[in-house]
Amino acid sequence: MQLQQLTRQVVFCLMTIGGVANVELAMAQPLTDSRGYVDGIAAVVNQDVITLRQVNAEVAEVTKNLRAQKIPVPDEEILQRQVLQRLIDERLIRQEALHMGFNPDQIDPLEAAELIANRNQMSLAQLRQEIEKGGLQWETYLRSLRQEVLIDRIRQQVIDPRISISDSEIDALLKSQGIDPASTKQPAQANEILEVAQILVRIPEGASQATQAELKQKAESLLRQVRSGADFAGVAAASSDGPEALQGGVLGARPLEGWPDVFASALKDTATGQVTDVVRSGAGYHILKVLNRSQAGNAQSAEADFLVTQTRASHILIKFNQITSDEQAKERIDQIAYRLRNGENFEELARAYSEDASAPQGGSLGWLNPGETVPAFEQAMDALAVGQVSAPIRSQFGWHIIRVDERRDRNVGNEFRRMQARQMLHQQRVEPAFDDWLSQIRSQAYIDNRLDPELSSGRRK
Repeated sequence: MQLQQLTRQVVFCLMTIGGVANVELAMAQPLTDSRGYVDGIAAVVNQDVITLRQVNAEVAEVTKNLRAQKIPVPDEEILQRQVLQRLIDERLIRQEALHMGFNPDQIDPLEAAELIANRNQMSLAQLRQEIEKGGLQWETYLRSLRQEVLIDRIRQQVIDPRISISDSEIDALLKSQGIDPASTKQPAQANEILEVAQILVRIPEGASQATQAELKQKAESLLRQVRSGADFAGVAAASSDGPEALQGGVLGARPLEGWPDVFASALKDTATGQVTDVVRSGAGYHILKVLNRSQAGNAQSAEADFLVTQTRASHILIKFNQITSDEQAKERIDQIAYRLRNGENFEELARAYSEDASAPQGGSLGWLNPGETVPAFEQAMDALAVGQVSAPIRSQFGWHIIRVDERRDRNVGNEFRRMQARQMLHQQRVEPAFDDWLSQIRSQAYIDNRLDPELSSGRRK
C-alpha cells in the first residue's frame, strides 16, 4: 500500500519544534534576521510567541517533504508565510485545548500509529518503514499524529454535540442510494471512492462584500492557472489557505456522499485528473481536483444477511477535563477498581461515581455493534469474557472500567446501514463545522503576524 494512502490526512501536518515562548521573555532577548524583522519574532498569538528560528526549522522540514513527494516548492518567502499561518493555527488549537483541559503533551502518538498500522494490517515496524521510505522522518510523523489526535478530541467535545441528524435525513440518504430503509438485507455495495485535493481561498469572519469579491477573483485566477497547466499541488502549497496546503492540498478519500454537500454536487461529474469550477462554502472559495476514483473494497454481488457479534456491556467512566487532571482521574478510577476487586457491587458504584450518561442505569450501555465505540474501549471490551471486568483503560473521554454482560450474533443489516448513513452525514457536517469554529477562534484572538501584517487581527487575551 502506498504511503499516501496509509495516512494521507496526517503525514505532513506541521508541529512546532520547541516549547511555547513567553512574550515578555522573547522581547527581552531580541534576535535579528537578515530581513530585519523585529526581535526575530515571526508572530505573537495571544500570549505565545513564534520565532523566525522555529518558522525556518519548519520550512526546512516542509521543503524536504515537498521534494520527496515531487511537489513544486514555493518561493522561500511564500513558504515562510504558509508555514507561519499553519503554526499560528496550531498555537490557537493548542491554547483552546489547554483551556478545555486537554494537555497535548500527554497524548501518546504511538497509540495512534499502532491503530493506523492495525487498520492497514501492518506491524508498527512495517508502518515506520513505509513512512521513512516516503522520505519522512519518524519523529516528524509522530508529531503530526499528536496534532491529529488533539484536533479529533476537540471535535468530539466541541463540534459533535452541535451536529444533529434526524431519522428522516437518514431515510432520505438511503433512498437517494436506491436502498429500502426498512430492508434487513445488506445490499450490494458499489460505492465509488473519490480521492480529492483542494485549493482554498478563505473568507475571513465578517468580511465585507468588497473583500469577498476580491477573494473570489483570486480564486478564479488560481483556477485559470491550474487549467492552464500549473501543477495543482504546487499551487496549493503556495496559495491555498487550507490546513492541508503543504500536503499539496490533498483532503483524502471517501465515498461521494461522505463529502460536504457543496463538494459532492461539484465532484459528481468531475473526471479523474480534472478540476471543478470555483465552489463557495461557508469557509470560502474552493477549487477541487479529483485525484482518483475507485470502487469500495467491500463490494458484494447480491443482497445478503449482515451478521455481527453484539456485546452488551456496562462501564464506569471518570473524565479528565479542565477541573480534573488525567492523573487525578486515574487515581479515582484505581480506587473504584480496588473496591470492585473487594466485592462491591458494579451497578452501585456506577450510579455513585460514573460521570457518563449511563450512570443512572448502573453503567449499562446496552447492546453495542462493532465500531460503535472508540477503538481503545472496543479493543479492551473485545478482550473480555462474558462476566469479566477490565482493569482501568484510557480513551479520549477519560478512564473506564468495563464489564461484558452478554454476547450474541444478530442480523443487523438495517441497523448497520443506518449507522453508516449517520456516520456519512456526520462526516459531511463535522469538517465545515470545525472550520467555522476555528474561524471564530481566529477572529477572537490577538494575532500579530509580522511576516504578513494584513493577517494580523484581534485583541490580546
